[in-house]
Amino acid sequence: MIQFKRDFNFMGARKVAAAFSILLILISIGSLAINGLKFGLDFTGGSLVEVTYENPVELEDIRASLRAEGYADAVVQTFGAANDILIRLGEAHDPQLGNTILSILQASTDETVTLRRNEFVGSQVGEELREQGGLGLLVALAMVMLYLAFRFQFKFSVGAVLALAHDVILVLGFFSLFQIDFDLTVLAAALAVIGYSLNDTIVVYDRIRENFRVLRVEEPTEVLNTSLNQTLSRTIVTSLTTMLVLVVLAMFGGEMIYGFSIALLVGVVVGTYSSIYVAGNILLMLKVSREDLIPPPPKEDVEVEEVP
Repeated sequence: MIQFKRDFNFMGARKVAAAFSILLILISIGSLAINGLKFGLDFTGGSLVEVTYENPVELEDIRASLRAEGYADAVVQTFGAANDILIRLGEAHDPQLGNTILSILQASTDETVTLRRNEFVGSQVGEELREQGGLGLLVALAMVMLYLAFRFQFKFSVGAVLALAHDVILVLGFFSLFQIDFDLTVLAAALAVIGYSLNDTIVVYDRIRENFRVLRVEEPTEVLNTSLNQTLSRTIVTSLTTMLVLVVLAMFGGEMIYGFSIALLVGVVVGTYSSIYVAGNILLMLKVSREDLIPPPPKEDVEVEEVP
């Protein structure tokens, strides 16, 4: 395994990191309050039109044809094969919309274009998806807190949940700030970020717990620095390999999984940062100590001899 220098004073920069995290959270919450999320058709409702060409076709040509007819906001992507095209439109329910789109596309090509699907997603369904998605995020965080309180200690569970909340808020803030479409695939990525960041945090916390028991040092800051340096190689290698895959998916995976890839890419970067600085910083704020992790010795029953 690749080895890295292991004497970084991570906790020496904890105040700067805390200020940086608070700034990013404030920017994210401010953007969410002002701009909101740019919900996709999965949440807002709209029409789905699927067509099939005889041969693979350039998506930009289809977008240009639709823009020329007034459908500038149409989302065009492949759906399986390169000649199978899915078009998403934020239009009101119109049974004839599929035939209208088919006529536009047919007029721009000499090939035969076949209409395969014309569906409408109502806004009520989208509202239910938003509520269930938000509930899913809250339930995931609550279950994580219970698990870590049982596996480690209550202060560790608080630190991990706050670090996870930090990661999710920054991912949502990124999508709000840059107004990238937020659909079901991005929601799935946000849940995956919780899993990824939690795994990274648990690895660090497990080493912190062990070092509190074996290292003969008094300062918790020294224990945390040692633990973070010991897990640094694993953290960097895992993060870099994951990010390489996500960059390739974002560049070549197509429009359908673009939002998913970007959400995970941002989540991996933020999760790696939070597992080093946010999770450990919160432990220091909660004044974690060796006594929190070492159970007190059992009290021995003292037998008192009866005086005759």
